[in-house]
Amino acid sequence: MGIRKCLATLAATGALVGGMAAMAPAASAASGGTAPACIQRTVYAHPEGYTQVYLYNTCGKTMHVNVVVNNGPDMGCKAITNKHQLYHVINWGTYQKTVVC
Repeated sequence: MGIRKCLATLAATGALVGGMAAMAPAASAASGGTAPACIQRTVYAHPEGYTQVYLYNTCGKTMHVNVVVNNGPDMGCKAITNKHQLYHVINWGTYQKTVVC
């Protein structure tokens, strides 16, 4: 294999690997990992059948979060500014987790 062909193959392989590495963070961010501990969660499951979720942000910056619900609609991506609270009521389904979005 000639030098030019070898260099072309090496460059193409590098571009492919670099492209895959660049895609990895986007896929990770889209999946929405569990929110950090600085998003304090308080969950009350009431005997009447609904659940109240209180989120409080102590992260030092605005955070975007979503409450994930089993067998029901998620809250959707909401912003919580630092030192503020967000309140969500789950009327059907059960609280699963809080994720960043």
